[in-house]
Amino acid sequence: MDFTPTEEQEAARELAGRIFADLATHERLRAAGTGTDAELWKALCAAGLPGAVEETGLLGLVLLLEEQGRVTAQVPFAASCAYGILAVGRHGTDEQRTRLLPGLRDGTTVVTGAFPASGTVSAHDGRLSGTVEWVPWLRDATHVLVPDEDRDLWLVPLVPPGPPEEDAVRVDPVELTAPWSAGRLVLDGAAGERLGRQCGARVGASGGAYEDVLAVARIAFAGLQAGVCAGSLARAVEHTSVREQFGRPLSTHQAVQLRAADAHMDTEAIRVTAYEAAWRFDEGLDAGGAALTAAWWASEAGKRVVHAGQHLHGGTGADLDHPVHRHFLWGRQLDAYLGGGTELLAELGALLAEGDLS
Repeated sequence: MDFTPTEEQEAARELAGRIFADLATHERLRAAGTGTDAELWKALCAAGLPGAVEETGLLGLVLLLEEQGRVTAQVPFAASCAYGILAVGRHGTDEQRTRLLPGLRDGTTVVTGAFPASGTVSAHDGRLSGTVEWVPWLRDATHVLVPDEDRDLWLVPLVPPGPPEEDAVRVDPVELTAPWSAGRLVLDGAAGERLGRQCGARVGASGGAYEDVLAVARIAFAGLQAGVCAGSLARAVEHTSVREQFGRPLSTHQAVQLRAADAHMDTEAIRVTAYEAAWRFDEGLDAGGAALTAAWWASEAGKRVVHAGQHLHGGTGADLDHPVHRHFLWGRQLDAYLGGGTELLAELGALLAEGDLS
C-alpha cells in the first residue's frame, strides 16, 4: 500500500485548502447560520474540484474532504461526490453519464443520498413510496439517490412542489446537530430512474451497486471526520499553547499533553483507515470490510476527539459561538450518520464470523 498522493491529488488538495481557508472563515460560517454557503460552493465548482474526483479517485476525494472538515465548511461536497459523481460515473448508463455528469461537475446538479436509510422505500414499476426521516443536504439537492427495500438504487429528481394532492415528492426541512441543510424525504409514487444493475445482495458483498455506493459513502464521510478531528485538535493545541495557568501555558501540564496525544492518535487512526479503504477501492480490491473499519474508527474515535477538543478549551469550549464548538457538532453528527460504533462493529463482526472480511 502506498498512500503518497499523486501530483494531481496533491495539487487538488492544496487548491481546496486555499479556497476553504479563504472562504470558510469563522465570520462567514456565523453569517451562513445553518444553511449552505452558496458562494463557497460556486468557488469550489468553478475551480473544477468536484470534477477532479473523477481523475483523482476516492483517495483524492478523501484528501479534499479532509480540507473541508478542518474548517467545517458548509457545502454538499461529500454528498454530491459520493452519491453523484462517483455513483453515476461507476453505475450510470452512457446516457445517464452524458446527461448528469456535466451538471455535477459545475455544481448546477447536486445529488445527495438516503444512506443509511432511516425508513423503508418500496418501488413498483419505477414509482417509489416511503419516507426517509432525514437526508443530509436534501434542501440543496436537485436529485436524491434512494435505495429501495430490495437495495436497488433509484435516482429521484426533486422537482418544485405543486398542490399537495399532486406532490409525489415532498421535502420537509429538518435541523440536525450539524448545519447540513437536511430534510425529511416523503415519496408518494415518485418517479425514479434506476442506477446500476439489480443487486439484492447483503452489505459487504462485492459487485452490487448498493454495496459499492455504501462503501464509497462510508469512506468519504470517514475522510470528512478525519478533517473535523484534525481541525478540532489544531484549535486545542493553539489554545493550550497560549492560555496560561499558574504562570505557565496549559500545554505544559502533563494531563493536557496526554489528552491531546490520545486525540492525535485517534485522529491518525481515522485518517489511515480511511486512506486504506479508499486505496483498496481505487485499486479495484474488495473494500467493504475496510470501509466498515474506517467508518467505525470515524464514529468511535471521532467522538472522543471532538469531546477532547472542546474539553481542552475549558470554559471557552462551552461557548456555543466558539469555532471549536462547530467541530464538536460535526463530529457528533458524523458519528450518527455513519451509524454509530456499536452498529458498525456488529456488522463488522458478522463479516468476520462469515469469513468474508478480506
